Formats: sequence, structure tokens, C-alpha cells
Amino acid sequence: MLWVLLHGLAMVLFINRYLGGLALRILRHRTWDETTDDFEPTVTVVIPLFNEGARIAETLRSVLASEYPDAKLAIVCVDDCSTDDSFERALEVVDPRLRVIRNPMNVGKRRSIIDAVRTATSEVVVSIDSDVVVEPSAIRQLVRRFTSPRIAAVGGWVDVRNKHDNWLTRMQTVKYWYAYYVMRNVEQGFKQVMCLSGCLTAYRRSVLLELEPILEGRSLFGFPIKYGEDRFLTRQIIKAGYLTTITLTARCKTFVPTTLATYFSQQLRWRRSNVIDYTGGFSHMWRLNPLLAINYFAMFAVLVVYPITVFRVVAAGAFFPALLMHLEILAVFGLYYRWRVRKWPKEDRVGALSFIPQSLVMPVTYALLTPLALFTLDSGSWETRRHGQLTADRRGDRGSRPSPSSPVLVDPQAPRDTPAPVGGS
Repeated sequence: MLWVLLHGLAMVLFINRYLGGLALRILRHRTWDETTDDFEPTVTVVIPLFNEGARIAETLRSVLASEYPDAKLAIVCVDDCSTDDSFERALEVVDPRLRVIRNPMNVGKRRSIIDAVRTATSEVVVSIDSDVVVEPSAIRQLVRRFTSPRIAAVGGWVDVRNKHDNWLTRMQTVKYWYAYYVMRNVEQGFKQVMCLSGCLTAYRRSVLLELEPILEGRSLFGFPIKYGEDRFLTRQIIKAGYLTTITLTARCKTFVPTTLATYFSQQLRWRRSNVIDYTGGFSHMWRLNPLLAINYFAMFAVLVVYPITVFRVVAAGAFFPALLMHLEILAVFGLYYRWRVRKWPKEDRVGALSFIPQSLVMPVTYALLTPLALFTLDSGSWETRRHGQLTADRRGDRGSRPSPSSPVLVDPQAPRDTPAPVGGS
């Protein structure tokens, strides 16, 4: 019975997400990715930083190379008490548009961004993760999608930097491609994309300030929640009545896990985020367009039913036939991906069979990590981040929050051999 239920849910998702999304794209092709060149706001790029090492310099330089008027672009890099040389690496990048800030105590990514948004004066805030590089046109392309006052956030395309490292990164390359080129079509058709990545997303600053109390007070049973903040923020924007969208013309690249240990750690954090988000959406997602609501609740149902089904299939001795069927389906998906990217440069695409390992990885991420996520929802760990100060991190979240003026502003023109003043508590 569970096997039939899972297949039924999968069919609903396939028809709605893939076929429905394709139909919407065809029907609305003229207004699918609307742009305007009449909107050129001031922009503040906020880059939260923790233990990124030498990579932060590359990230900052890629943002500084953006094709956007210098007078309207500011970059704020907020170091959250890194325990490596990330802060010093950031100071090495000198530009009048760049400010480097260090928190006096570890307060987490969310509060680092909130403080930066409070002190900014721009119309638009662009969130960029500290391990990505952005294309020069990315910020311009994001801004061009604010075609209506109701559009509060525009996300870009997050691509993979280390595509060809090994089989795992190649598998994730295909997964990321589907996430942006196929799986968000229904949501984009209604301009209600449910999750915009902090790797590259532009927000109206006024909306972030409006939602600040909700974002700052996010917790579960008294424990501050630090995972899934991008998903949570996007859902709150939609709940408040605003629109969200994405564009594939604004591109950034990020590193993906290269080992199963780090990959499963990442997936565990994402599973916690899914559980929290789907549960929180029950109060209002049913008010959306039926296609969106069906997609949302079907995804939640699959999240719950899939682990049970896997255990039942294993107990019945039918795991390998099920695995074979899953493998065949993923092979078809891989072939479709390869056909779609056939004209791309060789370094930007991977082989048609790269997605097949997902047939083995997916049962683990769903069957084992989903139940584990349910029992570790109060975790404050980023899992894939190198947080050596987790205890201090939690203490900082529970304690009094530093005022917006408490981060230390470092003059980018100051001599590099002068120690930066760092506040303490």
C-alpha cells in the first residue's frame, strides 16, 4: 500500500512540477522572464563570512568586478569571529566600495545580515555567500527583474564550481541543473518561488526591515534555528503578500561537497530545514494557487512516506528491483540533461550517466537522514561549516544581542600591518 502511495505521490509531483511547469513556461513565454531598464537602485551587497580562508578574497573581487555603477554599489563583508585567517584575507582586498566588519562576538549568519541591513541605506540588498564567485552581469540582471513594486526578491542561478572533481560533484551538477532549469518552473510561473538561495538573491531592503522581527525571533522550543534561513525568509516574503522570482541570467558558482561525509552532513541540515518549513507552511500555503499548494504538500508527503517505504521494501526483500527501476528513471533524467546542455562548453557540463549514483544516494538521504533530522531539529550546527565555536555561537544567540553599531568597521585604506581593533565581550 505504501509503495502504491509513494508512486502516486511521485506521479502527482512529476505531472505538476515537470509537465505543469513546462506547460506554464510555454503559455507564458512572453512574460516568463520580464525585465525593466528603468530601475537602477542603490545596492548593498552583504557577504556574511565565517572560516572561508583564501576563498573570501576571490568572492570579494568577483563582486567588485560587477557591471554596475560604482556610485550605486556598496559591499559589506561581515566576519562572524572566524577562527582562521578569513578576516585578514578579506582586509587584503582594498576598494572604496568595500567595508570589512568584524562582530565582537559570534552571533550567527542571520544576525550578521540583519545588522548589515539595518546600517545600509540602499533600496536593494543582495545576499552573497562567502564561497561563491558571481558573474559581472549578475547584480544588473537581478535588478532588472524588479518589474513591479510587489516583487520583493529575485534569485539567481547557483551553479557548481567544482563540477569535475569526482563522481559526487558531477552528480550534484545535474541535481543543481534540474533545481533551476526544471523544478522551479511552476513556482516561477506564478512568481512565488518558495526558496531563493542566499548564494545570490536580491531583496528590497524595506521588505527585509518589515519582516525583521519574524526573522530575528525564529526558534524551535526555545532553541534558535540557524539552518534553512533562505527557505524560511522566502516563505515569509510570500506569506506577507509579496512576489518572488528567479532568473537564469544572473549566475554565481559555488563549491559542492566532494566527500560522502560532507555531502550527507549538508543533506541532514537541508532535511531539518525541509521538515521545519513544510510544517510551518501548513497554516497558509493552502491559500496559494492550487498548483503551488499541491506541489508543496505533495513534497511534504513524499518526505514523510519515502523513508517508511524504503524500510518496507528492504524488509520484503525487494530493494534491488526497486533500485533498478530508480536507476532506469535517473538514466532518462541524465540523458535529458545531457541533451539540453549539449551546446554548452565542455567545462560547464558533465556526462549523461553522472546522475545515476543518485539512485543509491537518495535512499540514504531520505530513509536515514530524514528520521535523524526529526530527532535533531534543535541543532545549531551548520554541519558542513567549520564551526569551532559552536558553544559560543549558541551562547551568543541566547544572550543579549549586540547593537547594530557594535560590529567593528575597518577602514579598507588603513595600512595592512596595523592590527584591526576588535571589540570583545
